[in-house]
Formats: sequence, structure tokens, C-alpha cells
Amino acid sequence: MKRKIVVATGVGIVAALSLTACSGGSSEAPAQSGPVTLSMSGWSLSTTPEFQALADKFHEENPDITIEVKEYDSSNYDTLMTADLAAGSGPDIITQKNLKTFITYQAGGQLADVSDVELPGDIGGAQAFEVDGATWAVPYRQDSWVLFYNKDLFTQAGVAEPDGSWTWDDYEKAAEQLTSKLGAAGSAALGTYQHSWQSTVQGFANAQSPDADILAGDYGYLKPFYERSLALQSAGAQVEYNTVTANKLTYQAEFGKQQAAMMPMGTWYVATLIAQQAKGEADAFSWGLAPIPQYDSSTTGESKTPVTFGDPTGFAINKAADATKLAAAKKFLAFAAGEEGAQVLAGLGITPALTSSTVADTYFAVAGAPTDDLSKFAWSTHETKPENPTSAKTAAVQNILLDLHTAVMSGSTSIDDAIATAENRVKSEVGVG
Repeated sequence: MKRKIVVATGVGIVAALSLTACSGGSSEAPAQSGPVTLSMSGWSLSTTPEFQALADKFHEENPDITIEVKEYDSSNYDTLMTADLAAGSGPDIITQKNLKTFITYQAGGQLADVSDVELPGDIGGAQAFEVDGATWAVPYRQDSWVLFYNKDLFTQAGVAEPDGSWTWDDYEKAAEQLTSKLGAAGSAALGTYQHSWQSTVQGFANAQSPDADILAGDYGYLKPFYERSLALQSAGAQVEYNTVTANKLTYQAEFGKQQAAMMPMGTWYVATLIAQQAKGEADAFSWGLAPIPQYDSSTTGESKTPVTFGDPTGFAINKAADATKLAAAKKFLAFAAGEEGAQVLAGLGITPALTSSTVADTYFAVAGAPTDDLSKFAWSTHETKPENPTSAKTAAVQNILLDLHTAVMSGSTSIDDAIATAENRVKSEVGVG
């Protein structure tokens, strides 16, 4: 479906949502019995099967409720959603694509209170959708960052594979050893690949550093993480940031075409890698997952829970939905967040918010998925902290920290100067610190 792209600023989004919120809310009429049709937002439907798969399975078990998926352009999702909500044509179920913008919908009064939707006790990401003591969306998938590694390249280099106990110092040492030994063996592969996103440095620093808080306005804790990234670049153990951006390198090709032996990346890449290897778009090689390297040894090894980061993806309900649609939509939210919805996602190679042992069995039974115990542990066992805290100030702070990332990784500014600039900007522009 083609849609006209409407340019809107963050302020414009809040204003549009607030204006629409004043036009009315959920009907107070009692829910009616009989068939119900709900609309639900999604994106990239040809390559993102989760929406239709969840809708179909739910309809199979609830034949009186039909869910029609409405496709939005992925890169302009929030802008287009805002326009539809302002026009009164928004979907009944609003997928929360970005946690960074969730607060905009909630603060704009566009979401129904779904605190009464029952969730599994061990589901991930639920707290991210809680504001003022109420729940405004439920998580259905929760990707987390792990370490992908090429087992064949480790074997070729004669370097020991990750064992679940690695700190970032171990990772740095392995990356340098891999680069040296692979080169000596005639391979052009580097030890690791770090993509250009700010999250590849800041996400781990924010999740693992003691007392780190991007909303506190003090970013000195980022320094050792940037020092390590720059050191790996200088050692030739990973592609330089400027080369990544100038040549528009993709992480899928760098790892999938065996240009790097390791790569920190989100679990969403599992399904992509499996599909690309099946189609021949990625090389055929043995690979696995390991816990992301840790800040120190306190969260590594047997019986320990590694700390990583990742934002949940959630389903919310349009506050304008009438009582009948509201009841049906809440039923769908409970399904999507529960065991049945998780099984649907796991069968597609997608990481659900609920990762029980039975869900893990389904996930790793997908053809092409790794089967070793460490991969299963890395996927299912971790403390996943949100990349974007639920706050109206998060988006502005993250934009400033993106500038810090670009300045440091490009070499245009020293780490200390970039941090000082970011701290001053956050204080003056956002009122934090």
C-alpha cells in the first residue's frame, strides 16, 4: 500500500496526538456479541511475516474475531501513524515499533489502558510500557543483543570459541588474535565487525556500566567503551567507522559473507541469517550465538545472568475503539504476549517476549538454527535492559548522543571533548543534568 509521506517533527507528533485525543475516547456502551473485525498496523509485510501469522493463528482459535493487517512504510511508520490517528482513521491495534516514540502516543492520549490484560510472569519488556502506574501496551517480541560468531573461522584460526565467560577484554583479545591468525592463513576476514549504529557502543555501555543512566546527563562511563572500539579499529581488527559509512556496508553481508569472525548484533538477525543461507545469499558456514561480552566477571560464567540491552516491540489499543473492539483487542493482546503467540513467533525464527523452555525448543528446531547449548543459553538467558528509557526526554537525549557517537567514531573529536559537548547540550537543550 502506497501512502503519502507527511513530514512531522517530534513536537508536531505530540500536538497532533493531543488534538486527536480531545475528540473522544472509548465508547461507554457495553460490548456486543457477534463477529468483530479489527485493524492492526504492520510494516514490510512481504518480509515481516509475524503480523499476519499472529492474526491468522488468533482467528483460527477465535473465529468470530478477524484481524486485518494494515501496512505502513517502515521508515516513516510513526509519521504516517500520527497522520492516520489525527484523521480518525488509525488502526484498532497500534503496533509500538519504537520504544523511543511510545511515550508520544501515551502522552497524546491515544492509547487505551490495558492494565487488565493478563501477562506471563516471566515475560520480557513489560515494564517499558508502564506509565503512571498503568500499562499502555504489551510486549510480544523482545530482541536482545548477543554475539554472533563464525565457528568455521574460529577453527581455521585456531582460536578458542566463546564459552559464555567473556568480558570485553576477552573479546578484544580474541578479535586481534583472529585477525592475525586468519591473515596468516590467507583469509581476508577480520576478527569482528561493529556496525555504524550508536547502539553498538552506547547500548552496551548504558546497560552494563554501574549506575549508567542516559537521562542523568553524565556520560563519562562511555569513555572505556569508545576507547576499545577505537583500539580495535587502530589494530585493524574491525573495519573503520568511516569505511562502514562511506561504503554503506551492511552487517548482513559482513558476517554472512564471512568478512568477520564475530559480530555483536540483535537476535532479529537470526531469522535473516537462516533465510539468507537457505537462499544462497549468505555463505554456508557453521555459526553460533554467545552471550554478549560483559563489563566484568560478576555477570559471566555458570549460574550467572549476562546483562545486555534491547527494546521490546509491543501492541497497544487505540483509545477510540468502541467497547466491542476494545474487548476483542485485549483478547488478542493476551494471546500475542502469551505462550501461543510466542510459539507462532518462535516458529518463524523471531524472538518473542516470552522465552520459555518450550518456546526455545520451537525456536531452535527451525531449520538452519544453531543447536549447541551455548547458543540456546545466549538466546534465552539474560537481563535485557531497555535501550530507550520510557521518558519524553529520551528521543532528544538520544539524538545528542548520536552526534557524540559520530564525532568520536569518525575521529573528528576526541572522546573527552565529545562527552563534554554532549553533557552541555543535554543540560541546555533538554534540561537534564
